[in-house]
Amino acid sequence: SSGFFLLPGLAAAKAGPSVVLAYLLSGLLIVPAMMSQAELATATIGGVGTWLTLVLKSAFALIGMGAYLAIFLDVPLKPLAIGLTALFATLNIVGARQSSGLLRVLVLTLLSVLGVFIVDGLIEVVLGHEDVAIGARFTPFMPEGIDGLLATVGLVFVSYIGLTKVASLAVGMALSLGSVTLIYVLGVFIMVAALGPGRLSASLTPVADTAGVIFHWLPGRIGVLLVVAAAIAAFASMSNAGIMAASRYPLAMARDHLVPDYFKKMGRFRTPVPAILITCTVLVVFLVVLDVEQVAKLASSLQLTIFALVNVAVVVMRESRIEAYDPGFRSPLYPWMQLAGIVFPFVLVAEMGWFPALFTMAVVTLSLAWYTYYARGHLAREGAIYHVFERLGRRRFAGLDRELREIMQEKGLRAEDPFDVVIARAEVIDLPEPTSLERIIADASERLAVHVPATAVHLAGDFSRGTQMGGTPVSHGAALLHTRLPGFDDSGMVLVRCSGGVRVDTGDESLVRQASQVPIRAVFFLVSGESDPGRHLRILAQLAGRVDDDGFMEEWVADLDEQELKETLLRDDRFLSLRVETGSNTETLIGRALRELEMPEGSLVAMILRRGQPIVPRGGTVLEEGDRLTILGEPVGLQQLEERFGYSARP
Repeated sequence: SSGFFLLPGLAAAKAGPSVVLAYLLSGLLIVPAMMSQAELATATIGGVGTWLTLVLKSAFALIGMGAYLAIFLDVPLKPLAIGLTALFATLNIVGARQSSGLLRVLVLTLLSVLGVFIVDGLIEVVLGHEDVAIGARFTPFMPEGIDGLLATVGLVFVSYIGLTKVASLAVGMALSLGSVTLIYVLGVFIMVAALGPGRLSASLTPVADTAGVIFHWLPGRIGVLLVVAAAIAAFASMSNAGIMAASRYPLAMARDHLVPDYFKKMGRFRTPVPAILITCTVLVVFLVVLDVEQVAKLASSLQLTIFALVNVAVVVMRESRIEAYDPGFRSPLYPWMQLAGIVFPFVLVAEMGWFPALFTMAVVTLSLAWYTYYARGHLAREGAIYHVFERLGRRRFAGLDRELREIMQEKGLRAEDPFDVVIARAEVIDLPEPTSLERIIADASERLAVHVPATAVHLAGDFSRGTQMGGTPVSHGAALLHTRLPGFDDSGMVLVRCSGGVRVDTGDESLVRQASQVPIRAVFFLVSGESDPGRHLRILAQLAGRVDDDGFMEEWVADLDEQELKETLLRDDRFLSLRVETGSNTETLIGRALRELEMPEGSLVAMILRRGQPIVPRGGTVLEEGDRLTILGEPVGLQQLEERFGYSARP
């Protein structure tokens, strides 16, 4: 929106024809921050600076919307922008949201208009139409020299703010950056060629003014109307989405105890009314006290600072070697890309002048002061930087590992994680009577020692140390004991059901307290290799997620056999249970070896229960009447088996 429809004129006033190069350089300089953002987005990040940046970006879009409306309506710019702020605030409070389908239509329509604008504009420039003289309009190319160019690179950085919100997919970031940079560079090139640097510098509606020159083949002002409609739609979308996104930052910070709890209150329509009101109030203040160029500069300077800190955060997270930091995407060229992403933003902020530099310093200073004198006393959190100093014995914060594990739980398993297979191979210990945790650890260690390169004594020591040092997650009556071993590339598990409850007499105070409040009836032991700590933690997170499901413990302590017990942990869409019976569709399986079965690709028989006893399935295992099979596989393959044998995915 504002980066294309409003900003080029302001930028041309600083850089002249080299404004085209400024947009290109700004697009290139965002790459380090985008790579770091893509990495952190698979872990965590947020903050006050992002909130203010979104507020300023929304203010910039509202000014642009007012400027384009003023082409046809004689209304004052800032009062109109303030009125639009009140409108969008009301829409957000009552919960009105744009559907994803509407947004797709809007974006496709906008890109179509811009496509026509760029194609027609390039044809006009190349063919040298009499109304479009390109020659002298790019000379001198940098009237203000390199300083003017760098200042403009920083100014137009606001145009790229939205790109890093495509945080769920690094490829999406790259595609959006390439598309937007191409549109900016070609579009601004056409604007300079069509209007010249002088006329462009004086315009707040550069795209509409350019359309009046290049769309001469359309009758009347249809070309201008088309561009104005596209601009207003883009500005409206950005303003409403910006206010919506910005208002969620005070809400999230209140839930994290970084700001007063007042801002997490929800209104009648289940929207964060206080957060929306404070966001729109700050937005109106910016509209009143700042001119359009200052809004753009402050938004860009804050975003540049945030991007620099994002790169700092990636360096800290990498060097902390926190095992739970397990991003799905890792930024290439580390650490050189991050170092460039730290240095260049501050250079660009300095080039934009003293006002944005002082504003950025003030925001950083006030944020640090707020954290020191308010937020720090409301939460127990120190951050990843202390993990860097772990070897020096400083303040390593275990809570950060827990937060990252929670994020892993939300993300879920990766396709290559063998969770279902590990569960299927696990040994089961069923204890009806109350039993001490010490005895359970000894028993589980004995069973695991048969399959892993460690003695039972070694394993028991690792598990016991975890209980002593607070490294044993406990939730809803289930405890997860885990360790990792060198020279071991697999994962092994023991599942314990203790219907009478686990006695925890010694260990970490938190563990003892939780066991006294909610009886522990499920204990999971996981051993993995050291080569892939991320997989180890994702398996733990998947277990924790299943334990947190409503009704899990009631199902766990019910009258289930070993096979059914394992199935309570499996993902519903990843397994199928079949009983081999005469007179059913599975009758054809009787007497056939497993290797003879025609199974969908990626599917395997993981468990067989025969006459109440589990047996290890092998290729030569011959199926018998009454066998109960647990088959693991992809949802599509299991669906095919279900249709063939007429069984549902759950027994």
